[in-house]
Amino acid sequence: MFQQIYKWIQNITVYLIITAAVMHAVPGKDYGKYVRFFSGLILILLLATPLLNLTGMNEKFETLYRNNEYKLEKQEIESVEELYKDSALSDYFQSEEETEQDSMKEGNSRIEVGEIEIGQ
Repeated sequence: MFQQIYKWIQNITVYLIITAAVMHAVPGKDYGKYVRFFSGLILILLLATPLLNLTGMNEKFETLYRNNEYKLEKQEIESVEELYKDSALSDYFQSEEETEQDSMKEGNSRIEVGEIEIGQ
């Protein structure tokens, strides 16, 4: 029990030190209010962590996040696959791959090097 409290206090302390360092590194006062707002939100989450662990809500939030993240990644992969299949570039890449495979079969692995001038 005391180890959990110690770890919780340690996390808050490290977070406050990092936040103070970031606040001193931020140029101007305009960005400072955004950093303070964002760091305040994270501090609220850090302070609420023991309550979430006691009520079991921490696990529910984690599973909810994991499910939504998985769905978004799956949708993104499917949309990229559709774009690849529909685009004219897919034909180009397929012809390039066929050309490379044919040249490897024939043993024509040739590398060309051009000259580059450096300077004025």
